[in-house]
Amino acid sequence: MRIRHIKGAEEMVAAHPLTINEPEKYKGNWRREVFGNDAPLYLEIGTGMGTFIRESAIRHPEVDYVGIEMNSTVLLKAMRRYEKMAEEEGTEPGGNLRFMRLDARLLEDCFGESEVDRIYLNFSDPWPKDKNANKRLTSPVFLARYKKVLKPEGTIEFKTDNRGLFDYSVETAQQEGWEILAITYDLHADETMMEGNIETEYEAKFSAKGNKIGKMIIRVRQ
Repeated sequence: MRIRHIKGAEEMVAAHPLTINEPEKYKGNWRREVFGNDAPLYLEIGTGMGTFIRESAIRHPEVDYVGIEMNSTVLLKAMRRYEKMAEEEGTEPGGNLRFMRLDARLLEDCFGESEVDRIYLNFSDPWPKDKNANKRLTSPVFLARYKKVLKPEGTIEFKTDNRGLFDYSVETAQQEGWEILAITYDLHADETMMEGNIETEYEAKFSAKGNKIGKMIIRVRQ
């Protein structure tokens, strides 16, 4: 889906009150210094238009969420939609949700060891060519980064409609010492794994076309 660039999006994102502009300052202290509590900390890497993380934050006020996205225009749209939703519901935006414009390769610069409870990877870019395999968010390179910031019992939840990427991700996770806690190759036909499921904008679009959605939940092997 091609998004038309919004002129000045970078500056508007940087000035937005929900944006964390210098995340490295909070490394190891996100709960206290950003959210002012001791709640679990969940990240979504590649938050897109923000449908998933907005709904997650609304459903689970007991959890702190950070949406990470590189595209300024996409991130700005996500924040605006969240504000509009909060306005319609008469609630104050931003209580348990923040956004960052960040390259996921810099994750370790921004979060301390064992600081994160859960990471969501929703419909990530498949990077289908072998030469780009290390750019996949489920590649060994990225799994090693997640391992450093996740708690020992922390989990990754991954969803995609791309079967090639899903098969690659399952195999890679097992090879890199991750335990598969749950897996399905047809999420919307799996009652157990659909319980509490929050659709992303891509998930709604692809499932409406009849595409099967794969999902796995993993953690570092204990």
